[in-house]
Amino acid sequence: MSPEPVSLAPASEKTPDMVRATLRNLLAHKLRLLLSAVAVVLGVSFVSGSLVFTDTIRKTFDDLFASVTADVTVSPKEAFDAGFSGTVSTAALPASTVQTVESVEGVESAVGDVFVEGVQIIGTDGDVVGVSGAPGIAVNWTDNENLTSLTLADGRPPRAAGEIAIDADTAEKSGYRVGDTVRLLTPALPTTAELVGVFRFGSSGGLAGATLTALDTATAQSLLPQPDTFTSVSVAAQEGVSDTVLRQRVREALPDGSVVVRTQAQQTEEDSGEIESGLQFFNIVLLVFAGVSLFVGSFMILNTFSMLVAQRTRELALLRALGASRRQVTRSVLAEASVVGVVGGVVGMGAGLLIALGLKAAFKASGLEIETGSLVFRPRTAAWSLVIGVVVTLVAAYLPARRASRVAPVAAMRDDIAMPTKSLRWRTVIGVVLTSAGVVVLVGSLSASGQRAASLVGLGVLLTILGAIVLSPVLSRPVIGVLGALYPRLFGTVGRLARDNAQRNPRRTAATSSALMVGLSLVGAFGVLAASINASIGGLIDRALGADYVVSSPQQAPFGAGVATALERLPEVRSVTRQRFGAARIDGSTVFIAAADPASLAQSITVDYSAGSAAGLTKGLLVDQPTAEAKSWAVGDRVDLTFLGGATASLPVAGIYEPNGALGPYVVSLDTWEDNGGDTRDSFLYVNLAEGAAPTDARPTVAEVLAAYPNLDLLDHAGFKEQQRGQVNQLLFLIYALLALAILIAVLGIVNTLALSVIERTREIGLLRAVGMSRRQLRRMVRLESVVISVFGAALGLLLGVLFGVLLQRSLAGQGINDLAIPTVSLLVFLVVAGVIGVLAAIWPARRAARLDVLRAVTTE
Repeated sequence: MSPEPVSLAPASEKTPDMVRATLRNLLAHKLRLLLSAVAVVLGVSFVSGSLVFTDTIRKTFDDLFASVTADVTVSPKEAFDAGFSGTVSTAALPASTVQTVESVEGVESAVGDVFVEGVQIIGTDGDVVGVSGAPGIAVNWTDNENLTSLTLADGRPPRAAGEIAIDADTAEKSGYRVGDTVRLLTPALPTTAELVGVFRFGSSGGLAGATLTALDTATAQSLLPQPDTFTSVSVAAQEGVSDTVLRQRVREALPDGSVVVRTQAQQTEEDSGEIESGLQFFNIVLLVFAGVSLFVGSFMILNTFSMLVAQRTRELALLRALGASRRQVTRSVLAEASVVGVVGGVVGMGAGLLIALGLKAAFKASGLEIETGSLVFRPRTAAWSLVIGVVVTLVAAYLPARRASRVAPVAAMRDDIAMPTKSLRWRTVIGVVLTSAGVVVLVGSLSASGQRAASLVGLGVLLTILGAIVLSPVLSRPVIGVLGALYPRLFGTVGRLARDNAQRNPRRTAATSSALMVGLSLVGAFGVLAASINASIGGLIDRALGADYVVSSPQQAPFGAGVATALERLPEVRSVTRQRFGAARIDGSTVFIAAADPASLAQSITVDYSAGSAAGLTKGLLVDQPTAEAKSWAVGDRVDLTFLGGATASLPVAGIYEPNGALGPYVVSLDTWEDNGGDTRDSFLYVNLAEGAAPTDARPTVAEVLAAYPNLDLLDHAGFKEQQRGQVNQLLFLIYALLALAILIAVLGIVNTLALSVIERTREIGLLRAVGMSRRQLRRMVRLESVVISVFGAALGLLLGVLFGVLLQRSLAGQGINDLAIPTVSLLVFLVVAGVIGVLAAIWPARRAARLDVLRAVTTE
């Protein structure tokens, strides 16, 4: 360890007041530090906005589930947790359950409840009312005020068939008033009913975008698959009887193993459990993108403090000469960083509210609207915002602070002072090791499958990006030399100076461009993956779809079986293949399973069988080849299935087919599905026209039938491709929107670096002006430097992104993403946009450089 340099200050003098010096520096460099604070603000605001957004959604559903009024709830027991969103059990309780529960000691009253999905209101404008993706729910009206969450606001309750009441929000959106005739869709057929009442749900009235329709009990029960049943029973306890005690008594009175009995608290927890699990995953995804923004912002902070420290070398040396220790100098720089972090954290905390609104708008534009109340800001959001703002800033500023402490006191006496720089040798070694490790892991992912393959790709991407960041100073000089090769020919001396300036400090150039590289590497990877998914979808539809038309909802939500029945009556239609999806349990694992009509399956979907056929599907099971090989199944082997409602079946393997994305790994017949309690709603209908019926001639007739179902689309092959690709593109748009903040921070980093570079090169700029460079030429030089730095980061990022996207597609090839597609045009557009970003980022620094006074610039120390 080298000895501490001797102070030049007289022994009688005190060490300098570092607090005052720190405050003075903050005020002197407030504009430069402000841009770094903006990076912190943007990164922290994403964290704050993510937490506010998910907390707001959580509060919406908490209020919804807190409206449970029953002291005890009895529900039919499901055989397992499906784990698939939208999976519905048709299990129900016999009506006699209500009488059994009423006779239990301690029960004040009990009512049977009906809860049916797929009942939607068609507004006066002809469109289905409700938020995209939110369910349309029907319930039975009960007059027992202790056991209902519905409070009548206008009119009266429904008492007979043909009468309904709807929630106040739906009434407002639909344009209906009490006394109007309402059009509605049910799981059976479209119908009409008189609106006799409007009610409010719970204390808040919020339904998270869902619509709620109340019917009389008999009409509501007619919508259930099994007659004279209820989906649950609500129980009110007598005064003095606890929920726990009553729950135990009710459970003992009912058949063991067929029902689940929960207290009010348990029911609320059960209802919110699935939402909470989904929100946690949702929050993690948002925070990952927030982390990307913070990571990108750290480059800007690192660059800013590195340049500030370099510009203040003499000042720091004077402080050392006056007696300041290395530790004091380090603390001074870190104190400045702390102030930047605190300011960025506080402002970012507030800006998070705007980000939360932006996230809500982005999700709505992507077809994932979530209707919520007012924004929720919890204390933990404030705490995390401040902690993250300060910690990220301190970590990014630590290396420049350490470098500042190494300035020798004697440097204060020299004219040609500069911060010491290290060789790039170790960076090269570390970068090569990290990049090589990343490539090895990425290549290893090709031999893996499923979740393990995706995890390996993620790890490989992380290692490769870190390696590229470490190597970027080494790469910057040769790559920028190539990218700027035409500068001297096109722009003469100005172009050569711009290229040389970008190459002058490879560490600074690398730190500036790395921020853009990280953002665009992810943009490129997701772009390749989305293009590959779209190409695979198109290939699958071309290969597998044999039907003339497909009927589905834009959100892939199931719809009533009456649609198929109406289409089958048309003389132009030869057959309609119904397809449903749900969950079953096989060999102890929950699996995704499809149900289809065996009679017309071959007409609608092309299936390549390696063994067996669909002939035995009526009372058998079809499985894809990878599943059959993994399970060692052959045609004729029996497979035991447990369905969601608890029914079991032992089915022979009737056929083994090549992987088919339209079917999934398992297929049973509709009869098997319905006999075992499967959801009776359809997910897709494949319409096959009669012989001699031209699609163009038959379409108007088919469309006329579907006019009664505004929630459904009639699609030919091209339209079906467009619908499926549209969903992928919506998700891609959402990902790009979430990455936009990281790109914005990268742009600000370029602005900040150029602005500080102009200040650092003030004397040089003055000399250039003195020897004849015009202001216009000076502005052009700064712009060209900005463009080549931006294009360097973008080119490196997109190159890595294509690599990541290709390997991610290969790792997912076994899950239906079989066709690789590289969106060349989009990638070139991103590269051009990077150049435009460089031009825009240079506007302010270039103007600042051009406005410098020549004489003052030349005499600047």
